[in-house]
Amino acid sequence: MAIILGLNAYHGDASACLVRDGAIVAAAEEERFRRVKHWAGFPSEAIRYCLEEGGVTLVDVAHVAVSSDPKASIFRKIGYSLKTRPDLSLIVDRIRNQTKRRSIETDLASAFPGANFKGEIHRIEHHVAHVASAFLVSPFEHAVALSLDGFGDFSSAAWGMGDRNGVSIDGRVYFPHSLGIFYQAITQYLGFPHYGDEYKVMGLAPYGRPQFMSAMRRILRLEDNGAFTLDLGYFRHHKEKIAYEWTGGAPHVGALYSPALEELLGPARAKYEPLEERHLDIARSAQAMYEEAFFHLLSALHERYRHSDLTLAGGCAMNSVANGKIKRYSPFSRVYIQSAAGDAGGAIGAAMQVWSRLGGVVQGASSTTALSGDRISGRSVMDHAYLGPRYDDKSIAALLAARGAELEGQNCVVEHIEDEAALCARAAEAIAQGEVVGWFQGRMEWGPRALGNRSIICDPRRADMKDILNLKIKRRESFRPFAPSIQRESVAQWFEEDGDAPFMMQVFQIREEKRAMIPAVTHVDGSGRLQTVHRETNPRYWGLIEAFRQRTGVPMVLNTSFNENEPLVCRPEEALDCFSRTKMDVLALGNSFIRRNS
Repeated sequence: MAIILGLNAYHGDASACLVRDGAIVAAAEEERFRRVKHWAGFPSEAIRYCLEEGGVTLVDVAHVAVSSDPKASIFRKIGYSLKTRPDLSLIVDRIRNQTKRRSIETDLASAFPGANFKGEIHRIEHHVAHVASAFLVSPFEHAVALSLDGFGDFSSAAWGMGDRNGVSIDGRVYFPHSLGIFYQAITQYLGFPHYGDEYKVMGLAPYGRPQFMSAMRRILRLEDNGAFTLDLGYFRHHKEKIAYEWTGGAPHVGALYSPALEELLGPARAKYEPLEERHLDIARSAQAMYEEAFFHLLSALHERYRHSDLTLAGGCAMNSVANGKIKRYSPFSRVYIQSAAGDAGGAIGAAMQVWSRLGGVVQGASSTTALSGDRISGRSVMDHAYLGPRYDDKSIAALLAARGAELEGQNCVVEHIEDEAALCARAAEAIAQGEVVGWFQGRMEWGPRALGNRSIICDPRRADMKDILNLKIKRRESFRPFAPSIQRESVAQWFEEDGDAPFMMQVFQIREEKRAMIPAVTHVDGSGRLQTVHRETNPRYWGLIEAFRQRTGVPMVLNTSFNENEPLVCRPEEALDCFSRTKMDVLALGNSFIRRNS
């Protein structure tokens, strides 16, 4: 039996996963336990959970796989430094960061004293881990495999062709050019400074016009081979020390753009300044430029490999707007993007890459020494994302008993509903009446999206539901859309695409005649970032939607993450805390049904 612990460490979205004989047993982001968004550092609590879920200790782990290799592209790094002579502070800072990434053994010993880890540590190059995180868990026997992000191990993109023998990484874009850095810099320029704020630009873009395309094409240039380059005059990351914080808390990235960008586009927006029409147009233009570069690359890859299936990973794979257009605007007919496509997913990618290098055989076989090269093989299809902690009725009942006086003081009534159909019926009735329902069930989702186990559920038919949610719980920008969860069998009736999007990673156009029926989940451009819900992978959530459909004729609900300006809730305590401090109407906590009476 080969047990592999996969890690994304010392970076934003630190995470861990456990793979046993090629099967993913558990996976979780560190932020869910630390309660700090995008937590960066060593994922000790995520590791602790994965080991407990797998029923093993660190002593049982044969291999630890880390989604970063400080030695990758070492000669390119040296050559770049000699050629461009960046600030000495930049070089010193990079060396210091790489030194931190070599301390896995020390941090394991500190987090698990006495565990006496005797396994082997493998450092997997960043983009190899990304590509493995998609292709190795996809349903495809053959696929073009693409990774796109900001930077990792001196690359910003990598691609190859996957088949039964693996994937050979045979193309890259190297530092300092990056599609992810382009989008992140524009995000910062528009006054969204936090790590991971790019989704706000995606939400803002449909409100503007692509009036700044000529400027965007000066910033980002397309190459004949499908790749791209930045006009480095508009950026700082390649020559100056940028303020990065990757250890022990929320990640922070300093300003990536230079004064030249403001000369080109006008003054940058400060965080709390009002959004003007110019900002909307820049957001739209940036998204359009991203898509232009993205589809330029996809077209070149299809021409090169002549295959219609695509797997996609890396931070740029979180651009659900572009992802939803792949079938329409590229030669690819099928695409797979796993639920943690960004850096957190590197934990699974690193673990699966080591498993494949082991030959997909148990520990001790002769192939365990063949751990070199960028070949990727082995299969472990991920068709759901429910890989996090679960909590039984006994622990939930104990929590509710301990906080009974508090709930009574808030005029809440607690019922226990053992029958699943009855629980779904009660929740669906509340949703149909316009109430806001917290839905905490089963194992927590892997990745940034709430997918029906740590979700807040509402009625998509109500035009005022977006305002109700923001008033009662979310308090977020008015331009950001809410998403629909729809039964898979009903997608073609409601969307222009009949595609599968189980991880909410694609935006499709809602059929024009249906948009007025579901205004709460229809964005200003007629789109929706859907989650397709399968009865086989989440029968209880499918059952809730079915109960809502039987009452309303609409086979979908509004689904947003169960949180309030914090990471997605993980434990029942956090769900109850969020319920108590907001104006949520109902909380379905396992088989307990908690209603707040007005």
